[in-house]
Amino acid sequence: MLHTIIKKNSYQDSINLMLLTNAVSTMEGLNKVQIMMATPANKDIFKTAGLHTPELEAAESNDMAIVVDTDSASLIDSVLEKVDQYLQDQSISNKKQSFETVRTWNKAIDALPNANIAMISVPGQYAADEADKALDRGLHVFLFSDNVSLDDEMRLKKKAHDKGLLVMGPDCGTGIMDGIPFAFANVVNKGRIGIVGASGTGIQEVSTIIDRLGEGVSHAIGTGGRDLQDAIGAITMMDGIRALENHSQTEIITIISKPPAKHVRNEVMDLLQNLSKPVVAVFLGEKPEQYVGNVYQAYTLAETAYIAVDLAKGNKVKPDYNSGDFSVNNVQLKEGQRTLKGLYSGGTLASEAAILISDALGLGIDIKNEEGYVLKHEGHEVVDLGDDKYTQGKPHPMIDPETRSKFIEAAGADSSTAVILLDFVLGYGSHDDMASALLPSIQKAVSTAQEDGRSLHIVATVCGTKNDPQSYDGHVKALKAAGIIVKETNNEAVRTALSIVGLQVEDYKKQHVDSVQSNKTFELSVSDEIASLVAERPRIINVGLKSFTNALADTGTPFVQYDWRPIAGGNARMAKILSLLK
Repeated sequence: MLHTIIKKNSYQDSINLMLLTNAVSTMEGLNKVQIMMATPANKDIFKTAGLHTPELEAAESNDMAIVVDTDSASLIDSVLEKVDQYLQDQSISNKKQSFETVRTWNKAIDALPNANIAMISVPGQYAADEADKALDRGLHVFLFSDNVSLDDEMRLKKKAHDKGLLVMGPDCGTGIMDGIPFAFANVVNKGRIGIVGASGTGIQEVSTIIDRLGEGVSHAIGTGGRDLQDAIGAITMMDGIRALENHSQTEIITIISKPPAKHVRNEVMDLLQNLSKPVVAVFLGEKPEQYVGNVYQAYTLAETAYIAVDLAKGNKVKPDYNSGDFSVNNVQLKEGQRTLKGLYSGGTLASEAAILISDALGLGIDIKNEEGYVLKHEGHEVVDLGDDKYTQGKPHPMIDPETRSKFIEAAGADSSTAVILLDFVLGYGSHDDMASALLPSIQKAVSTAQEDGRSLHIVATVCGTKNDPQSYDGHVKALKAAGIIVKETNNEAVRTALSIVGLQVEDYKKQHVDSVQSNKTFELSVSDEIASLVAERPRIINVGLKSFTNALADTGTPFVQYDWRPIAGGNARMAKILSLLK
């Protein structure tokens, strides 16, 4: 039976409510529970989950909705007790905060008049409006929010470009500005290598490898995953490239992208070959056969980092950074035990794994993410568990282990599974100790296989640095102690997994050739606002998720927290009227 509790005008951010839902769902006697703000989009999620009720339909966007499916009505009081205790604990925690909190844009600007970036993480239906307000106040925008329309993205990026500003996003999960981690990012040493990336975990993988190799990152400018689509035309990427070209502390420029639109990719490459600085570029899904002029194109994320570091150190660039000995001793597989299961929290890491596995299987490297599977072929599976399919109303798998735990146990029960591939992504925003959180499910999967007379191999990589909030060395040590094969990079982990089932990727030995002179010329200068952005320390107005202030506070970055709430109680029509009246 469904029970609905509506808490009027009780706004909480989405991550808090996802974590609260997880906490409540552990109570005995509950079939299902979901706690979200009663926005139109969230009501659709309630419907999909079979938790929609008439009381929910009457609730407004600024109301907290709790829907419980239980056979015991007496449990509802206990659920409410747990909810109220959680919210009280949150309130006490917030009161202990020493930073300034405001409730309007004007007060935010008054509190930090020299702010230069707005970090926005409000629900997608409101995000474009808040980005507009930030741009109107002369602020660059880091737009973490997803579910922003392509039309709004195009409009915002054109507006920003015309104003000499950057819009990083939407759905921009990672950034580093002057050594300061933004959103889901790692603590990476400052250095000579600048990154522009249309990929969150791609930036994380490349930047952390650079750090572990002893170099550093000047800036990592995220663009959002759609920036290189036809409709957008790489507006942010190309302005970001120009910014790094004009930034004296950046000596090497690195470009990261998921598969781009062809003509957009070609336009970006033309721009890169007009730069005065060496460039390393990886367009996932392309397997380059040569280095051209000042552009060193890589096949994998790890190769991207290795080339950038060699260039920074003045070393000769090698023709191949990917091949090596990835063999594993004492592999014993039963007949029919031949498939790989890649269960990823990082979308770009999943894409890279799918490309390498597809390449080794002779299927080519043109992959598509369909229904949450980046690759699904004859039992081989690579899953992006951060895909919308798996995160509707649930925390991202970098935050919460629940969804991935179920997939790990299911993979262990599949008699065809030879190897489970896992990523452990550290850094701000991620789980405090994902190794400990997933080990019970990993051990259960291994035990299930052993009971069936099978040896199950677990291969993992840890994406992080020694200065991250979590312990990089501790994660590696705990995983190895549990019998897991831990590799330095995702590329090495995938190739190791492939070797276990008798597969391998054939790599090119790339030659360096001169670039063909392009007829195109590019304006390489940047606005004063963009020049200042990369030359100065960031000063942030954080609009939305309070958890994003942790990195800012830890690094001594000036910021103010804008405690955003939907205007007009979330009534879209009234909000529009109020906007027009201003």
